[in-house]
Amino acid sequence: MLNTKSKEDQGMIYQADARPFSRRKFFGIVGAGAAIMATASACKKDDNNTNNDGVDLGSGDTGILNYAYALEQLEAAFYTQVVTTPYASISALEMEYMTDIRNHEVAHRAFFKAALGSSAIQDLEVDFSSIDFSSRDSVLGTAKAFEDLGVTAYNGAGQLISTTTDGAAYLTLAGKIVSVEARHAALIADLISNGTFANTVDGMGLDGAKSPSEVLAIAGTYIKTKINASHLPS
Repeated sequence: MLNTKSKEDQGMIYQADARPFSRRKFFGIVGAGAAIMATASACKKDDNNTNNDGVDLGSGDTGILNYAYALEQLEAAFYTQVVTTPYASISALEMEYMTDIRNHEVAHRAFFKAALGSSAIQDLEVDFSSIDFSSRDSVLGTAKAFEDLGVTAYNGAGQLISTTTDGAAYLTLAGKIVSVEARHAALIADLISNGTFANTVDGMGLDGAKSPSEVLAIAGTYIKTKINASHLPS
């Protein structure tokens, strides 16, 4: 099995050109003010103990951030494996796309880990045994499922974030991240079938939203570590 723990977690994040830059610089790119607020809020300790009920995501805004962190761990691990063991006959352009997406997901994962500080959940163990990484269809089909799920997860979680000053900062950052996830989803859809980049948008021109319980029920297929989301706001 893969584990999401890697050198990116050791204080460095990787850009699309594979040159490392610091978390401090990344926070500046995402938005220094909001990032500082998120990091400061992490000082509000919310224990995430592991017991028979699984890894507790926590409650309130901390729980929502850990929920997003868990999903980013999953996506980062997936794309890391795709780039490490590319599917058969992958083109140079598709490899560039996969590498770019990998780097985005690794950056998202690192951001949430830093913002949560001591309240961050552990590194999750993933299970990709059902995915054939040598097959383009299997990889892109899974990538589409993950990206579409990520968009609906962020959309569904937004309403659960508090109306406090910190909560407003989290919502702003979540909005920035979900827009990137939507770009990923559109790209993957187009790689599968040209012109289908907006095939998940409804008649009102909107993407869907799913609750944490709905999302984790799907994502849980690929996460070996048991997760307890019972304390999340609803």
